[in-house]
Amino acid sequence: MKNIVIAFLSILSITGRAAVTLPKVITSNMVLQREKPVKIWGWAEKGEKVTVQFNGQKALAKTDKNGDWFVILKPLQAGGPYELKIDGKNSIVLSNILVGDVYICSGQSNMEFSLRSANNAANEIAASNYPNIRLFTVKKAMSFSENKDVQADAWAVCGPASSGEFSAVAYFFARKLIKDINIPIGLIHTSWGGTNIEAWTSWDIMSKTADYSHVDFAKMETERAETARKLEQFQASLKNDKGETEKWFEPAAGNTGWKNIALPQLWEQTEIGNADGIVWFKKEFELPASFAGKKLTLSLGPIDDDDITYVNGKQAGAIKGYNVDRVYEIDPALFTAGKNTIVVKVTDNGGGGGIYGKPEQMYVQAGAEKISLAGQWQYKASVLNTSFGLADTGPNGFPSQLYNAMIAPLVPFAIKGAIWYQGESNAGQAFKYRTLFPGMINNWRNKWNDPFPFLWVQLANFTKADSLPAQSEWAELREAQSRTLQIPMTGQAVITDIGEANDIHPKNKQDVGYRLALAAEKVIYNKDIVYAGPVYQSMKTEGNKIILQFSNTGSGMAARDKYGYLKGFAIAGSDQHFVWANASIEGDKIIVYSNAIANPVAVRYAWANNPDDANLYNKEGIPASPFRTDSWKGITEK
Repeated sequence: MKNIVIAFLSILSITGRAAVTLPKVITSNMVLQREKPVKIWGWAEKGEKVTVQFNGQKALAKTDKNGDWFVILKPLQAGGPYELKIDGKNSIVLSNILVGDVYICSGQSNMEFSLRSANNAANEIAASNYPNIRLFTVKKAMSFSENKDVQADAWAVCGPASSGEFSAVAYFFARKLIKDINIPIGLIHTSWGGTNIEAWTSWDIMSKTADYSHVDFAKMETERAETARKLEQFQASLKNDKGETEKWFEPAAGNTGWKNIALPQLWEQTEIGNADGIVWFKKEFELPASFAGKKLTLSLGPIDDDDITYVNGKQAGAIKGYNVDRVYEIDPALFTAGKNTIVVKVTDNGGGGGIYGKPEQMYVQAGAEKISLAGQWQYKASVLNTSFGLADTGPNGFPSQLYNAMIAPLVPFAIKGAIWYQGESNAGQAFKYRTLFPGMINNWRNKWNDPFPFLWVQLANFTKADSLPAQSEWAELREAQSRTLQIPMTGQAVITDIGEANDIHPKNKQDVGYRLALAAEKVIYNKDIVYAGPVYQSMKTEGNKIILQFSNTGSGMAARDKYGYLKGFAIAGSDQHFVWANASIEGDKIIVYSNAIANPVAVRYAWANNPDDANLYNKEGIPASPFRTDSWKGITEK
C-alpha cells in the first residue's frame, strides 16, 4: 500500500510539472491586439510540445530547457468573440475573447482612483454595461528583479458588477473610444498611489542616471538580498497580527501599551514616523441616551490604506482603499448609552498611513444629533517595518520595483498604446522629470519593441491659490510633461480647470478620460478633430506689450468669463519680477501688458500650483496648456 501511495504521488508530481500554464494576463474575456503579431506564451515541462489554435490559425511550439514556450499569431482583425485552445499534456480552452485595441493604464493614485469614488458614481456604475470593454487589474506588487508573471485575477467583462473598483480614468477613456471608434477595447490597469516615476522605469535605465550610476551593483545585490529577507519577515508578521490574536478590538483588552495621539492626521506626522505596517487606534466616548434605538452613522473620513473598524468589540465595517471615506451605517444594538469604544485597525502598505481626513469628517450621528470623534485617541503599533530595520518598504524606496513586478511581465502582450497619470510624487524634481519621463516612455517602447502611442494627463490644479505670481513646483512639472510632447506619437490631456484645491484626487474623472480619448482619436486614430487647447508658440515685444502667438486654437480662442476678460497671465521685466497682467484676445493672438512694467521681457500663464483663475480656452472648450516664455532657472533646477 505504501508503494502504491508513493507511485500515485509521483504521478501527481509529474502531472503538475507537465501541465501547460499561462500568464495571468491570458484568460477568457481578454482582448487581443488587432493588426499586430500577437504572442501567446506560457510554461510547461522541458521539451513539451504545445499547440495553439485561434480563429483559424494553428501554431506549434516546444518548451526550452527552462520550460518556457511561445507562439506568434499573425495579425488579427477586430472582432469576436473567439475561443483560444492550447494543447500540451493538458488542454486549456479560453472563451469570449475579443480582438481590438489594448491599452496599458498606469501611474499613481489618480489613475488608481476607482469609478466608485468618482462624481455621480452610482449612476455611472449602473450605466457601465459595455460588454466590448474588457477590464484587467494588476495587483500591487514589488520586486528587485523582473518577474515572469503579474499578480492578478482574470479579465472581466465591463459592467456594473466589475466597473466600480476599476480605474475611473481608464473606464471613461474607453467609454468615449468605444462609442466613437466602435471596436473592442481592452484595459490593463497597473498603478500604485503615491509612486514616483523611477519605480516604473527599468533598472537598466535607472542605473545609468546620475542618482544611481555610482551604485556598487554587487554590494547593492547583497543589500537587496538582505532587504528581501527582512521584507519577507515583515510581511509574515503582517499575516500574524498580534492585535488580532490578542483581541485588541475588545474593550476588555485594557489600556496597557496604548499611547495618546491626536486625530485626524497621517501617522508620519506623529511619533510613529515614516513607517508602514499595522497600527491600532482606539477612542472611548460617551453616547447620550437620546441616541438609543436610532439609526447610527459612524464616519471616520479617509484612511490610508485599509481599515477594519470595531464598535464595542464587534466588527462594524472594513474597506480597502486609501482614498475612500469610511462611512458606516451601524446597527443601533452595537452602541450603548454611556461609555462606548471604537477601535480601528489600520494597515498601511506604503506612503502615508493613518486616519487622515478633516476633523469634521469624524463623528457619530443619529438624526440631527452629531458627536465629534476628532481629537485625542490612543494608538498601539502591532507590526511596523521599522522594527525590522526597514526604512522604506514601499515602491519608492528603490527604483524599478514596480516595473519589475507590474510592467515587465506584461511586455510580451501586444498593445495599442498606453495612458499615464502620474507626476504628483515627482513635483519636487520637475527639472529631472524632463529626462525621466521621456526616458520611461522610450524605455517601455524599447521593451515592447514597438513605438506605441503614449498619452498622459497633465497635473490638475491643487492647493490654495496664490494671491501674487510665484514660483511653482507643480507648474514646472506640467512644463516637463508638455516638453515631452516633442516625442512622436504622444498626446496630453490638460486638466488645470477640474482640480480641487483641497483634494489631490479630484472626483471629476469623466473629463479626464474624455480628454485623453480626444487625444487618442487625434494622435492614434487620425480623426480630424481639435483635441487640445491653445498652445503657446512664439512672442514678440511692442513697447510695453507682449504679443503671443498660439497653435491649436481650433475655431478660435475664447475667455471663459461672462465679461470676456482673460485671467491667469503674469508679466515681468528683466528683473524677473512678475506681476499680474492685463490680457486680451485679438484674432489668433493675445496681447499682454501691465502699466507697472514698462519694458516687459517675459509672460507666464497659469504658472501656479493652483491656477484657479486661468480661463483661456479654444471655442471647442478645451483649456490652454500652462506655459512661460522665459527660461529662467526654476526652483526644482539644481
